[in-house]
Amino acid sequence: MEITSISTFLPYYDKIRERTKRLLAVVPPDSLDWAYMPGKFTIGDEIRHIATIERYMFAETIAGRPSSYRGCGKELADGYDAVMAYFDQLHEESMAIFRALSDEDLLQKCTTPGNATMPVWKWLRAMVEHEIHHRAQLYIYLNMIGVKTPPMFGLSAEEVAAYSKPE
Repeated sequence: MEITSISTFLPYYDKIRERTKRLLAVVPPDSLDWAYMPGKFTIGDEIRHIATIERYMFAETIAGRPSSYRGCGKELADGYDAVMAYFDQLHEESMAIFRALSDEDLLQKCTTPGNATMPVWKWLRAMVEHEIHHRAQLYIYLNMIGVKTPPMFGLSAEEVAAYSKPE
């Protein structure tokens, strides 16, 4: 997918974020520190990571500045309400940067933390892929601890099969 217009990208990205927020709404507050094994991201780390990477890596580099990502630990926000507020705050800061872009800006080059250069529109696409990747991890984490997660597009796979035409 090529992103050619900021005015069409922003509503698309809002829908991506809405799906993520629906999932975050079912995270049990007492499960933020759960990880599937020691040394791996906790549920809270995953949430903070989506927020901090969007703001401090993607938004910063799109704005022409170097990445300032420093991790996603509890020192940034601890406890359910603080983590969710942090998630929303950093997203709003990022969106302010993205809303300031013009269609011409999408064609400008930005430099990634790995010192690669690419058009801003490709870096925005990578940001969306990154969020979807970590949202998928959160789905797995929550399923592992027995949390019923919302279907991504309104129906579960089982419901789609039940409504489908028999062979």
